[in-house]
Amino acid sequence: MEWLKTTFESGQHPSWDVVLARLFAAALLGGGAAAVYAWTHRRDETFTINFLTTLVLLSILLATVTQVIGDNLARAFGLVGALAIVRFRTVVEDTRDTAFVMLAVILGMSVGAGYLGLAVATLGMSAAAAAILQPRRRPSAPSGPELWSLIMRVGVGHNHNDLVQAVFTKYLETPRLIGTATARQGAAIALSWTVGLRPDSTPASLVTELNRLEGVQNVELRRLGT
Repeated sequence: MEWLKTTFESGQHPSWDVVLARLFAAALLGGGAAAVYAWTHRRDETFTINFLTTLVLLSILLATVTQVIGDNLARAFGLVGALAIVRFRTVVEDTRDTAFVMLAVILGMSVGAGYLGLAVATLGMSAAAAAILQPRRRPSAPSGPELWSLIMRVGVGHNHNDLVQAVFTKYLETPRLIGTATARQGAAIALSWTVGLRPDSTPASLVTELNRLEGVQNVELRRLGT
């Protein structure tokens, strides 16, 4: 018990065993956050395993960053500048996803700073709130085409509606725009759709034709639920 108290005591230079114990605890708590997310989103058609991995890795990485910073203010500002080059390229489709990202970040930072009890309490309270407030079962929808996530980056000055209309009509069923964001420091617009491919269409042919359009800088198509 004394070792556990020493391991999560803040304000010291930790030894290797303390560092590994903190990272292991961060991984466990990040896994807990991922498990809560998976359980509360189990009926969500946009649920992906990749997001669960992101939550666990964020918790571990933030625990590491917090230990690196310690009480050094200059080092903190230096790391902020170094990490500023990292940006999310995927449009967040649900505000709950943002909350779970923040939860993983906070858990990692709390464990890295030595506040294990606070991290455990935060995970427990967040799990309870997510369980109580999770969306109720939706009425089953009629079967339709397999859903894909289409993310496309278009240069500023191009009307994306006119640009993709003909291609969408040819290849897609029920395209639904779910998000937009700026990219390349405002020089481009990233757009995200949930789409269904027509029976005679293939992912490769859709991506190839979209890439041929003037103003399109990047196209990403991935199957939802993977």
